[in-house]
Parts: sequence; structure tokens; C-alpha cells
Amino acid sequence: MKSTLMRTPVLCLSLTVLAACGSGKQQPPTPPTPTVGVVTVQPQSVPLTKDLVGRLSAYRSADVRARVSGLLLKRVYTEGAEVKAGQLMFQIDPAPYKAALDAALATLASAQATYTNAHIVAERDRALVPKGYISKAQMDSDEANERSSAAAVKQAQANVQTARVNLSYTDITSPIAGHSGEQQVTEGAIVGAGTTDSGSSSTLLTTVNQLDPMYVNFTVSAADMDALTHAQTTGSVNLSEQDKTTVQVKMPGGSPYDHVGTLDFSDTSVNPTTNAINLRALLPNPQRRLLPGQYVTLTIDMGRQNNVFLVPQAAVQRDVGGAFVLTVGADGKVAQKRVTADTMSGLSWVVPTGLAPGDQVIVSGIPAVKPGGPAKAQPWQPDQSQAQQPGQAPAAGKQ
Repeated sequence: MKSTLMRTPVLCLSLTVLAACGSGKQQPPTPPTPTVGVVTVQPQSVPLTKDLVGRLSAYRSADVRARVSGLLLKRVYTEGAEVKAGQLMFQIDPAPYKAALDAALATLASAQATYTNAHIVAERDRALVPKGYISKAQMDSDEANERSSAAAVKQAQANVQTARVNLSYTDITSPIAGHSGEQQVTEGAIVGAGTTDSGSSSTLLTTVNQLDPMYVNFTVSAADMDALTHAQTTGSVNLSEQDKTTVQVKMPGGSPYDHVGTLDFSDTSVNPTTNAINLRALLPNPQRRLLPGQYVTLTIDMGRQNNVFLVPQAAVQRDVGGAFVLTVGADGKVAQKRVTADTMSGLSWVVPTGLAPGDQVIVSGIPAVKPGGPAKAQPWQPDQSQAQQPGQAPAAGKQ
């Protein structure tokens, strides 16, 4: 009996200990507040740039064509070499045109002789008319012959000039100075389209391109241009004058081109097919690295963008609703903010809307936090591989 009374308190004590152990498993310790790297953003002015695709074209391009028909005797220039304006490039057989010139000269001589005779007769009869030896009708006929023969001389002179011009066209010269192209026809071919300068229907012999400087042609959508013009009226952007708008071209390997171009043309109408505005920049090309027809990527500096925030690339996230960032408030809580982030400056996104001065934007440690949760903010330190670029948002404590 006494043994049973002793076992009862021991059993109760054991049950109490087990209950205490069970309640400890249901209440785990509170996890520590995650630490995140933040940058404190402030509004600033940054270059207004836009990345586009353009196509290169020669500053001047001239077709070298046969302006008279005939047998192509020889090519005088070296294909691919630089040629000067007026330099001889091809020769067409001049024999038919020399014969035509000789015939025109002979016709002119005959016309001049006829006019001389008619003039002598008319002068003689003019002296005899007052004396009554020549009738008025005869005098009228003599003067008519004189005028007709004078007109025939002028016509013969024009024919001689035409024959000289056609003969000169047998020596085909370069219309501009530049880089010569490939020969399109070979010696021995019959070229030309009659004895007149027939334009595009005449035979193309080669082309000459002036490669320094070069044009880069590109477009900006009408909607983007309208938005920029409107933003300038509100003071959000300051657009540069045309001659101060610069263009930086990137080579196919990604390296920047050695020379910066300048905008020299902006169309005053919208292309109805593309709904875009045609623009053109002028680029120095002393080493002939740029070639006509080549596609390039370019960055156009159109002015300054005011009162924007620069946010490191890693801080901006996107979902179906668009771009957003996470910030740490004064109460230590994480908040989500929707932002506009369409362009970059260096390694940072340019954010014109969605942030306020002094916001602490989370850059590192994002997976460990969520909106509404706590976070401990500390200045973000960029990796050495992401060295801060000009225009990148500085870390908190470094402003």
C-alpha cells in the first residue's frame, strides 16, 4: 500500500516534465532579422540616351555610266583604288564620234560658204535697189536667202558642238573623288544607250563612293519623339540642338567606334509605313573602318533627363505587372514600389517615376525578405566586377 502511494507522485512529476518538453517543440525561437544591402537614392540629372540600330551609307555615291554607245576599249583605273574627280576610268572607241565631228565640221564649212555668197549678193542688191536696177521682189528674195543661210550656219555650229560633246563622252571620268568599285562590264562589250545621256537606262560601268565622312541612317518612333517634345515643355528633359546631338557607334565586336558622330539631319515628316522619323548622323571615317550598307548599333545622346533616380541593375525586378523595387522604410519594414525603368545609364536603371528622395532601395539580400517583413539595412557594396560606372547610384553613406 505504501509502495503504491510513493509511485503516484513520481508518475505525476514525469507527466509534467513530458508536457513541458512537448510545449517547447511547438514554440521555436524567433529567426533573426535578415540583413540587406541598400542604396539611398536622390534625384539627379543624367544624359538622355537611346540605343538604336542604324545603317551606314556613303557621304556621296556616284554611278559611272556610259553616256554614248560604242565598244568599250579599256578600263584605265584600278578596281578598289581611290580616284580623283575628273580622273579617266574607261575609254569607248572614239572612231565613230571623230568621224561624226568631221562630218559636222564639213557641214559647217559648207553652211558658212553658202552664207558668205548669200550675204555678198544681198549687199550688192541693196546698193542697186535705190537706182531702180533691182526689183523689190528680188531684194526680198536675196535677203531671205541671206537669213536662211545665217540660220543654217548656227545650226551647223550646234551640230559641231554636239559632236564634240559626244566625242568627249568616249573618255569616261569619275564625277567625284572617292573609292572606286568593281567593274561591271569588261573590255570588248558594247555599252551605252544611244547617243544621248539617257540616265538610268545607260550602261552602269562602276560606282564611286566617298567614304570619309560617312552617314549613319536610323529612325526614332513618332510616339517617342512626341513624348520627348512634351517632356521638354514640362522641364523633365532638355533636348540638345541638332548640331550638339552626338552619336556613338558600336562596332560588330561590341567595342565603341573611335570617333563620335553628330546629328546633321532630322526629317520634318513621319514615314507612313514605319510611323517613324528618319534621322541621319555624320561620322568621321579616316581609317575606312566603316563601309556602306553595314548595320551598326548606336547610342544617341539627345540631351539631359532631369529629376530621375539611378538604381543598380540588380535592384529592379519584374513581374506581369511591370518593374518594381523593394525598399526599407524608417520602421524597418520592407515595401514594394512600382517603378518605370526603361533605359539604362552605365550599370544602373534610370527610374523617372515610382521613387521618392531618400528611399532605401534593396540591392542585395532580396531573396531573404518579402513585402511587409522586417529587414536590417546596411550600405550596399558593389562587387569588384561591377565597379561603379559614371551615373550609377551610389551606396548609402557614400553620397
